[in-house]
Formats: sequence, C-alpha cells, structure tokens
Amino acid sequence: MEELLKEIRACIICKGQLPDFPRPVVQASVESKIVIIGQAPGQKVQHSGIPWDDQSGNELRRWLGVSKEQFYDDKLFALVPMGFCYPGKGNSGDLPPRSECAPRWHQSLMAEMKDIRLIMLIGQYAQNYYLRDIKNTTLTERVRDFKNYLPSFLPIVHPSPRNKIWQKKNPWFEYEVVPFLRDLTADIIQLSSI
Repeated sequence: MEELLKEIRACIICKGQLPDFPRPVVQASVESKIVIIGQAPGQKVQHSGIPWDDQSGNELRRWLGVSKEQFYDDKLFALVPMGFCYPGKGNSGDLPPRSECAPRWHQSLMAEMKDIRLIMLIGQYAQNYYLRDIKNTTLTERVRDFKNYLPSFLPIVHPSPRNKIWQKKNPWFEYEVVPFLRDLTADIIQLSSI
C-alpha cells in the first residue's frame, strides 16, 4: 500500500490539463474500514494536501458523527476522490473530476484494502462510475433508495454548501439518511476497536 500511495502522490498524468501542478490528494491504509469516494479536491484542499479540509468536510464529519481525529485515522477511513487533483473552476463551481484517475488507481487501491466494511459514494460522479450498470436513476433516487445498495455501497449527496438547496427540497435526507449513516459509522468504528 505504501508503494501504491507513493505512486499515486507522484502521478502527473494530467499535467498541463490542470490549473496547478498535480498534487494528488488521498488517504488509505490496508486496514481502512470505510472508503469515502468523493469528487475531487477543491482549491483549498489542493493547497493544504489534506482531504476534505474545507466546509464540505466539516459537514461530512457532522453527518458521520465523527471527530477530525477519527476521520483522519486511515485505519478507519480511506478518502479516495474520483479525481485526485483540483480540476479547476467552471461556470458554476469546480470542473468535474478528471476522468483518468479512477480507472488508473481505484481498483489497485481497493485491492489493497482487505477489511472494507462500507464504500460511500458521494455525489453523482462516484455514483455514475460505481453504479453505472443501474440505468435511469437520478442522484436523488439513489440517495432515497440508499438501503437497496447496501451492503456494498451507500450513495449520498455531496456535503457541499452548494447542495443546501437540494437538502431543503429533500428534508428526508437529514431525518432518514444522516441518522442511519451515523449509526452505521459508529457500529463500524466500535467493531474495529474490539
């Protein structure tokens, strides 16, 4: 795993197609229990090199019911984006994650993690990639039907402040999905401490 992480962090496959020099951001361990597959680092995360080190990360940790210390424990959480580097700004937010990263690195990373209990798919890019065989479903339908994807996957909306409008339109997420996610996370953490 250490060699693989070094390779990923040294990757420059997208050099010249990014606004900054590539600086892949990832966290994983052979012991990781929960794999969080997000979109791509924002500019703040790209500069800090710390995954989910922004408002979205604060909201995600609230949903999970975990501290920063727990969240950044790679024996508990693997933080794997669809695109490992900041893709740049688009007209309405950041550009989509680069398409080269997931096919190049995800399978190798997953193969190294021997004790995965849950894979969270955050947002449409992760869901479209991992649930691509499930046709004609929207992000909202996937998140509402999250139990249908268990035990393999748990699709959720992205915790970005931009998604507050989606959350207002879908209040069931806060009352149904977040408590389930907290309980499941707590159970996994408790089991891993035994």
